[in-house]
Order: sequence, then C-alpha cells, then structure tokens
Amino acid sequence: MDLLTVALASLLAGFIDAVVGGGGLVLVPALFSVYPQTAPATLFGTNKGASIWGTAWATLQYAKKVQLNWSALLPAAGMAMLGGFGGAWAVTQVDPGFLRRALPLVLLAVLAYTLMRKDLGRHHAPRYQGRRETLMAGAIALLIGLYDGFFGPGTGSFFVFLFVRLLGYDFLHASATAKLMNTATNAAALLLFGSTGHIWWQVAAVMAVANVVGSLFGTRMALARGAGFVRSMFIAVVSALILKTAWDAFFR
Repeated sequence: MDLLTVALASLLAGFIDAVVGGGGLVLVPALFSVYPQTAPATLFGTNKGASIWGTAWATLQYAKKVQLNWSALLPAAGMAMLGGFGGAWAVTQVDPGFLRRALPLVLLAVLAYTLMRKDLGRHHAPRYQGRRETLMAGAIALLIGLYDGFFGPGTGSFFVFLFVRLLGYDFLHASATAKLMNTATNAAALLLFGSTGHIWWQVAAVMAVANVVGSLFGTRMALARGAGFVRSMFIAVVSALILKTAWDAFFR
C-alpha cells in the first residue's frame, strides 16, 4: 500500500510537472507522510530519482511539437546544472531558513503580476535573438538553478515566469523550456544524492514509471489546449504554492 500510494502521488506529480511544474507539491509531502521515519535527504533523493524521468520525457515530447531555440537553451541547461551543484554546495555552508518567510511573499508578487497582466504569456514574441538570448537564458538558468539546489520550492514556476516575463515566451514555450532546465537541475541533484547513498532506487524506479505516465498525459493536454491552459494551470499551482509555503513559514 505504501508503494501504491507514492506511485499514485508520482503519477499526479508527473501530470502537474509536465504542464507547468510544481509536482513536488504533491510528491514530496506524500513521501514524508508515507515514510515519516526516513531521513529527509533520502526522501528528497528518491523524489529526484523519480521526477527526473518525467521532466526528461516531457522535454522530449514538447521538443517534437514546440519549436525551441536549442542553440540558446542547451548552454542554459548547462548553466542550470552548474547552478544546481552550486546551490547544493551552498546549503552545506549556509542555513536556507531565511528564505522560508520570504518565499510566499515573492510568489504572491508573481501571482499578482500575472493576474494584472491579462495578456502576459498568451503570445510567443521572443525579445532577444542570437547571443543575447543565450546570455539571458543562461543567466535565468544559473539563478534559478542555484535556488533549486539551495532551497527548491517553486523552481518550475520561477522558470516559467521568468522565461515569459524576461524573454517574451508564451506560457507553452516557457513551460517546454522549463522542463529542459528542470531536467538539468534534477540531474545535478540526483548525482549529489546518489553519490551519498540517499536514494531508494527500488522505490524511485516504481515512482519513475508512474511519473512518466503522468507526464505523458500532462504534455498531451498542454499541447492540445495551448498557452491559455498552461497559464491557468500556472495560476493554480502558484496559488497552491503560496498557501503551502505560507503555512510552513508562519503557522507550523
């Protein structure tokens, strides 16, 4: 029953991750609930061992249907991985607790801005070309990669928002790009957790299959319904993140 519970949570997380990111809202609490006596690092590592397959699958599916500027985004993915390593190292040196209370306020600002700008992310109109796009995408990837390695909650939402707001992508292209970046940051985390033995590979394998199935459905729905649907899912996920992070920061 424990394995079935976390597999179902992974299925739902894969669906959410494939559309707009934020699957950790479902999967991480499920792991902590089912395995309360387990070391947090092991649960986080097992989560990454499952979720990387869903994000990688979603990236491949988006790449078949959505035109991405690979010359700019592949170097950015490398920067995201570098940022993930840097953030993971930083968390061994500095307590990330100061971010706990700031995060719901930052997410609230992101949500308010998105709601006020009704046309935000509805049309794909990249602001930069060539080297400038590469540099901007790389800067975003490094910054959010550092955040993901250091703290983590809302990483996918921050990727989507910044690619929409700063690079002029629509929500569909931004979500597709975020999947590539998330795959890179997950790979960095997976290497770190795996090297220290903090992954239950047998549990991660079952969850990975479920995560890929959820990712398949989520990707197909996002591609079929377009940027408007992804924007609505983005608003829903960010709203849930605000509630979750505010509860953790101020009431627990």
